[in-house]
Amino acid sequence: MKLAVLNSKGKDTGRKAELSDSVYKIEPNNHAIYLDVKQYMAHQRQGTHKAKERAEIVGSTRKIKKQKGTGTARAGSIKSPIFRGGGRTFGPRPRDYQQKLNKNVKRLARRSALSLKAQEKAIMVLEDFNLDAPKTKDFKAVLKSLGLDSKKSLFVLGDTNNNVYLSSRNLQGSEVITNSELNTYKIMNASSIVLFEGALEGIEANLVK
Repeated sequence: MKLAVLNSKGKDTGRKAELSDSVYKIEPNNHAIYLDVKQYMAHQRQGTHKAKERAEIVGSTRKIKKQKGTGTARAGSIKSPIFRGGGRTFGPRPRDYQQKLNKNVKRLARRSALSLKAQEKAIMVLEDFNLDAPKTKDFKAVLKSLGLDSKKSLFVLGDTNNNVYLSSRNLQGSEVITNSELNTYKIMNASSIVLFEGALEGIEANLVK
């Protein structure tokens, strides 16, 4: 498939970018997308949650009242979960949320996500540009030129570009990454994908093996 190459002013440069059908025009595999997004979300969890159970609570171990004759339920410890300040029943413990996913499934998921965005006409190709200095105002002007100032957008660079990255960092609805950082979650989470010309070759090299 071919897409027009735009400049930073949002104007057509008159050139076309050739996008590989094996990356941007496949039959999307929704289950692969689900698995890859699920793994990404799981890996965001630190797994450091912990609550004390009754064996870990510091407190007296004496029997707090006699066994019979009180008219209420028997109670043997102030550390019981039914009392305020007692231990928690089956509380969370530290655990590892890492999940294993086959590399080929991850590649399929990313190709499927890009194909879905291509079907929605949510992908545009931008010629490589640089900003003179890291200014949020300049990057907002680029977004406005591309009609993305009110949309959630993902910019994919070919190489690290500090001025463009730093200019976008304060904007909540826009994210700038390199082609090696591209993943299924970020693709699906964005309304529009902006691919720099320099990123196209790297994306295809990473996803077509």
